[in-house]
Amino acid sequence: MKRIATAIALLLCIAGTASAQNLKFGHINSQELIGLMPERDSALIKLQNYTNELEETIAEMQQEYQTKYNTYQQRQATWTAAVLEAKQRELIEIQQRLEQFSQGAQQEYQQMQQILLSPVFQKANEAIAKVARDNGFAFIFDLSAGGLIFYDEQISVNVLPLAKTALGIPAEKVAPTQLPGMEQQPQ
Repeated sequence: MKRIATAIALLLCIAGTASAQNLKFGHINSQELIGLMPERDSALIKLQNYTNELEETIAEMQQEYQTKYNTYQQRQATWTAAVLEAKQRELIEIQQRLEQFSQGAQQEYQQMQQILLSPVFQKANEAIAKVARDNGFAFIFDLSAGGLIFYDEQISVNVLPLAKTALGIPAEKVAPTQLPGMEQQPQ
């Protein structure tokens, strides 16, 4: 009985080794792929327009505060105590509104970024999955995630050209070195 169990275990190891040798491994820098997608460019344009609107509103609020503060500085010596107190409250209220708007603007920016870029990321992931299925890859590792310490280029296939083809991106198109708009947020 012990010999039969040993033989079965040996056969399972041989079968597992044989099937492991047939596994195809691939790698891709998904950020590079996303950088090539025209959908990303249009999303970043919309995000930049949204950012400009937020920054314009913040600038207007800052200008209002600065104008009222300058008036306060120039005329405070001539105002009565009641007027002085009212003007101080007004400045504090404008400053608080500005701070609240700035915080809300950062949250809205992040939400808008998520709304606009999520479909781009999803489309890229779907293209990579399709390439994996169509080409028989068992695993595709994302080099942009930074979790992969080593990969052997002799064993692992760079699937970026295949993903570009799946997305209809010309083979000669090269990704920008930095993804613009991804780092900028309204102040």
